[in-house]
Amino acid sequence: HERGGSPVLTEAHRQLAVGTLGLGVARGIEVGVREYRPGHQLLAGKSVLITAAAGAGIGYAAARRCAEEGCRALMISDVHPRRLEQAVEQLRADTGLQAVYGQLCNVTVETEVQALVAAAEQALGGVDVLINNAGLGGSKRVTEMSDEEWLRVIDVTLTGTFRMTRAMLPHMERRGSGAIVNNASVLGWRAQKEQAHYAAAKAGVMALTRCSALEAAESGVRINAVSPSIALHDFLKKASSEELLAKLADREAFGRPAEVWEVANVMIFLASDYASYMVGEVLSVSSQQA
Repeated sequence: HERGGSPVLTEAHRQLAVGTLGLGVARGIEVGVREYRPGHQLLAGKSVLITAAAGAGIGYAAARRCAEEGCRALMISDVHPRRLEQAVEQLRADTGLQAVYGQLCNVTVETEVQALVAAAEQALGGVDVLINNAGLGGSKRVTEMSDEEWLRVIDVTLTGTFRMTRAMLPHMERRGSGAIVNNASVLGWRAQKEQAHYAAAKAGVMALTRCSALEAAESGVRINAVSPSIALHDFLKKASSEELLAKLADREAFGRPAEVWEVANVMIFLASDYASYMVGEVLSVSSQQA
């Protein structure tokens, strides 16, 4: 957005708005598609740290939205150096926010997690909002899954969220304020074949959110989570068959997947002062039919 002016919707925004990433539109279904709305300064004056935010998924959409909602400074992390550098440059160009920083971090490595939090605290002048977006999926039947495959998904998705929360929370507690938003999944509630490791990890993220939220609330820090159903992005399209994606989309009341920015919008709400009384909540971002 322009400093002191109105938000600017780029061509990238317009493409997102008409659902060019969505299966529903690809199949001629535009039910439930919503316009990409300009920001309303929900995060004005706040600083934000987001993990795994350099791709084309929910993390990057959340980073863009934070800038559009007026955050004063933003740091994103990723494990891919080139992609991270490109994402930082793109965010600066698209949103006008120049206080955008990147830091390499593998959330399965404690020293890198500590380095990320330290870098964010210094570069941002303290972190007001942490969005734990890092996660790892895959498809494998339980009887065919190795210990390594199981543990890898748990380590990135659940334990990575735990490590980031553990490292960030003491800083927020000392300041007596802050918000942490975790990225869970409806699979933490519902069953799907070949998703035992991912579903277990996401159910763990939900439990971690609820339990850590009670501890953090004692110091004025809020922890909540979003629980998306299907939000289509490039990595998901590469990792899943068209048949499966179409089947999942058909389960949605709108007949289409969510756009990544529709999930990001809910993350921004939970990070903002509009959610000031919400503690330990897991909000479903889904139009799935019961």
